[in-house]
Amino acid sequence: MNVTILGAGAWGTALAVQAAPRHAVRLWARDAAHARRLATTRQNERYLPGVALPASVAVIDQLDRALAAAPDALVVIATPMSGLREMLAAVPDEARVLWLCKGLEAGSGRLGHEIAAELRPHAHAGVLSGPSFAEEVARGQPTALVAASSDELLRQAAAEAFHTELLRVYTSTDAVGVEVGGAVKNVMAIATGLCDGLAARSDGAAGQPGLNARAALITRGLAEITRLGVALGARPETFMGLSGLGDLVLTATGELSRNRRVGMQLARGLPLAQVLAALGHVAEGVYSAPMVLARARALGIEMPITEAVVGVLDGRLAAVDAVRRLMGRGPRAEA
Repeated sequence: MNVTILGAGAWGTALAVQAAPRHAVRLWARDAAHARRLATTRQNERYLPGVALPASVAVIDQLDRALAAAPDALVVIATPMSGLREMLAAVPDEARVLWLCKGLEAGSGRLGHEIAAELRPHAHAGVLSGPSFAEEVARGQPTALVAASSDELLRQAAAEAFHTELLRVYTSTDAVGVEVGGAVKNVMAIATGLCDGLAARSDGAAGQPGLNARAALITRGLAEITRLGVALGARPETFMGLSGLGDLVLTATGELSRNRRVGMQLARGLPLAQVLAALGHVAEGVYSAPMVLARARALGIEMPITEAVVGVLDGRLAAVDAVRRLMGRGPRAEA
């Protein structure tokens, strides 16, 4: 199979490494200098240092050349959410295309499948998601993903391209649920990062959050994700799977989670601009949070954790006040 990966960040590089032993892989890098370094050093020193890029991976910096084989290739978009629309518009309609980005488009608030329906309503399109840090995938550590699309042939192609003994690819027809889970868990990870950051500062003092509070946030965060997803047409059971509970637990607790790191740094009193500048990578939850809240409000869905995260990101709420507000909510039925 020919596999074309658009985006040479950590995720694009990781999938190129995994697919290269069995498929012909093209890896497109937007920046020509970055492409030259990749091609010369065979290592993504900026995003994935220490991981060798197989010699068989062709590194390309011209989009038209990268897409030359698109009609006969599986195209994987590995850009941040902000680049998805541009990439979908560039890919030929007859090509099979998956995207890896997890979030909502800034401004429109659209999920990936909604952007695809707008730009290429009759094309083969879907999402590849699940609990996964790119570094672990690149190093061959066991991981499970889910490929979601209404197109059965595309789901099969995703499994053929990436499924191995160490990288399991499950399939789903619920692209809505998979995308909502992947997008909103980033917002919840910022919330748990706020909680963990405050806990690290408090040293277990009375009234300060700890592991119990983090567990409560994760659990109620899953409830928020499910409410929004079902309202958008997803199946409830999707949120108990890889792209729901699995991705939420990983991103809300993992040391490699960028969104959790943002929350922890905000809890320490650092300004958001400084946190993002030091991060060096995109934290999609920062940009998705206000879009998630806007869509929830339009649907009449209550999402108090999301609302608190947006308040902290906007500078209207201190981290400690946000967590206290959430834990201080009145009693109610859990369901």
